[in-house]
Amino acid sequence: MRQSPLYRLFLLAIVLSAASCTSLNITNYYHKHRSTLDGMEQVYLDAYNAKPFSIEFTDRPFDHVSLELSTDTLTYIYEFAVDEPRLQDTLLKYGYNPAPINTLIKNMRSMECTWINHLDYYAEETRHSLIYISLWPKTFNLPFVNKKYYILTYFSQPQYFDADGNLMTGRRLRRIRKINGETFRKINNKVCYTISAQFR
Repeated sequence: MRQSPLYRLFLLAIVLSAASCTSLNITNYYHKHRSTLDGMEQVYLDAYNAKPFSIEFTDRPFDHVSLELSTDTLTYIYEFAVDEPRLQDTLLKYGYNPAPINTLIKNMRSMECTWINHLDYYAEETRHSLIYISLWPKTFNLPFVNKKYYILTYFSQPQYFDADGNLMTGRRLRRIRKINGETFRKINNKVCYTISAQFR
């Protein structure tokens, strides 16, 4: 049976409306899960300061994890099944404390977090750092809508925003700041979000 153009337009309007509502829910999602997300950020920051690393889940069921581990001279990337004993052996081999990393892996799985990392950036010629968390919750996946990642950035100090909540470069330089080419919006003075087709 052939569908009328009006019916197709109606369906498109529903999908676009749902997508726009979904994109706004990242703020609500953050506030609902704030203690877990903020806890992940703090555990990661403490563990990273002891010895740099990043964690990435490489599959949708969140059963396989990739670790980027740093030594004095090289960075190694390994992929493991989450419950694989070799993961723990590798952490110990490279001088990492497995406990916080295991906690992060567990919480990242529960929050459907695909990536956590530490990034450096410069503001007014001063080096700063932030924690970058990519989320891919099934809650936000809609049929007919391209896959999107919901990215949270945790800054170490309060940031500047314009009246619309866009992250700015600073008090004097009134330009929108982009991180990895993305514009971020305010959740609170230190936490921002963006929606991206890329998880990093």
